[in-house]
Parts: sequence; C-alpha cells; structure tokens
Amino acid sequence: MIDPKIIVALDYSASAPVLALADRLEPSMCRLKVGKELFTASGPDLVEKLMRRGFEIFLDLKYHDIPNTVAQACKVAASMGVWMVNVHAMGGRKMLAEARDAIDTGLHKPKLIAVTLLTSITQQDLTDIGITSTSDEMVMRLAILSRDCGLDGVVCSAQEAKLVRRKCGSDFCLVTPGIRPALTSHDDQSRVMPPLAALQAGSNYLVIGRPITRAMDPLQMLLDINQEIGEPR
Repeated sequence: MIDPKIIVALDYSASAPVLALADRLEPSMCRLKVGKELFTASGPDLVEKLMRRGFEIFLDLKYHDIPNTVAQACKVAASMGVWMVNVHAMGGRKMLAEARDAIDTGLHKPKLIAVTLLTSITQQDLTDIGITSTSDEMVMRLAILSRDCGLDGVVCSAQEAKLVRRKCGSDFCLVTPGIRPALTSHDDQSRVMPPLAALQAGSNYLVIGRPITRAMDPLQMLLDINQEIGEPR
C-alpha cells in the first residue's frame, strides 16, 4: 500500500488555484491538507473534488469545543471520507475520548490526531493563561493524554518528535509542520528541519506548504523531496 510521507498544505482562500495545483501533482506522491481558511471558503465540495482526483485529505480544522459538539463534528468529517482529522488536545480527556468514540462508530474511520500546542504559542502566552509548565512539558503531557484516550497521534514540531516518540511508542503517529527542504526559504518559520532529518527524528508525515505550492514546478519539487527522503518516485 502506498503511504506517501508528504502532506501538501493548501494555504489558499479559493478553490480554483487549489484545483489547478492538484492537477499538477501526483496523488501517489503526497496527501493534501485542507485548513480553516480554505474549508471556510470552499467547504466539503472542494474536499470531494480533491478526493475524486485521487488525493487523500487531512482535514485540519482543529476541533475544540464541548465534547458532544466535537464528537458530532468528527462524525461528519469521517462521513466525508477524509484520511485524517484533528482536534485540540487542550479540549481535555472527555472531549478526546468522545471524539475517538465518534470516529469508531462510523463506517469510515480516518486517523484521529490532536494538536498539542500551536507552534505560535510562547512561554509568555502560557503564563498569561495561568499555565506554569514549560511548553515542552505541556506538549509531552498533552501527547500522552492523547495516546491514553486512544487517538492515533499528534501534531508536533520536528524538534519535539524524538521525545514524543520515546514517550508514546512506535505506533503513535507524528505529523510535523515546519519542514523546509534543502536550499529553500524558511519564509516566516523559525523552527524548521529538513525532511530527512525530521523522519529520522521520529516523524511519520511531513507537512510542507510553500516550498511546493510556490515552486515553479510543484511536481518536480515533490519528486526532489521524495528523492531526498528515499521515497519511491
């Protein structure tokens, strides 16, 4: 079974450029991530069109609400046939457990992962909301909570992947943003890691956006990254 490691982040606000990009990519070499901006603009219809083109979709909506609301949202997402969906681990044990149960009761069972801390969160942000733990401590606590609630994995930075892997085991899925191939711009990312190094640190899937979506030849960039990490062309 083909299991591409690259997830292309579709940071767009309309469906037309997304579909144009999808027509230049190869479903066997990547998956696609649909986030809040794009989903708000284009909705389930775009997700369906991308899946009809053969792409598996990571629906990155980071659900965080009361347990029943999140559970129902996860159930609807699963019914769309997406490959992966995520929630916020900060929603707590009951929310995570009900999201897991909701996914498990459906005919289609996407991977369910949790966001620990957003990469934009600083130590001062944690202090402002009354959290005295360090960001690393919070990431580990939330990753372990997510594992204990039966989730398939978490989103974490590549710098955190090795420790999360050690604490949560080999079967726990780690999805890492902030991946920048060699000789590409870091853009506005400060904590970045090359693709191969991220996989070696314990990542399962690499979220890569602008280095692919803004490349002169997106498919060639995808080919180059797959070659860099030793994936079949």
